[in-house]
Amino acid sequence: MSQTSILSYQESVTVEASAAFLYDLLSDITRTGEWSPVCTSCWWDDETEAGRVGAWFTGHNELPHRTWETRSEVVRAEHGREFAWVVGGSFVRWGFSFTAAETGTTLTESWEFLPAGIAMFEDKFGEDARAEITDRTQQALDGIPKTLAAIKRIAEISAESWEQTQS
Repeated sequence: MSQTSILSYQESVTVEASAAFLYDLLSDITRTGEWSPVCTSCWWDDETEAGRVGAWFTGHNELPHRTWETRSEVVRAEHGREFAWVVGGSFVRWGFSFTAAETGTTLTESWEFLPAGIAMFEDKFGEDARAEITDRTQQALDGIPKTLAAIKRIAEISAESWEQTQS
């Protein structure tokens, strides 16, 4: 399958940390800039709804050739199992899932370009839509392994002290 036809992707890494710790870390979207190669910062649109299904947050993204912001809605918030959001409420789904591993947790990051996202790109970019979709796809394919490596590094450094406070 060529990269221009890939509309979803996922990759996993084993992290020496509990699923509960990883969930708490990754559902704190204000920390996203610590591990994302593109999203440099995020903030909750309404702090009282932070982390709940239906909550919205804004992300600030930067690449060498452009800077932009997105609004996303939390669509899954199952502590220790899955945290996911949809950009624009219907365009692209991103998420993290957590599965017990022999040592630690298997952390899976997933990405999916949704039909409404494809339609939006076709409306917005016309003949250039396929090139724009390919560009966004390549960013996801390049970014997910970098994100997972950074999360693993950050989590394994801080998980032990967190685990002790939970005992």
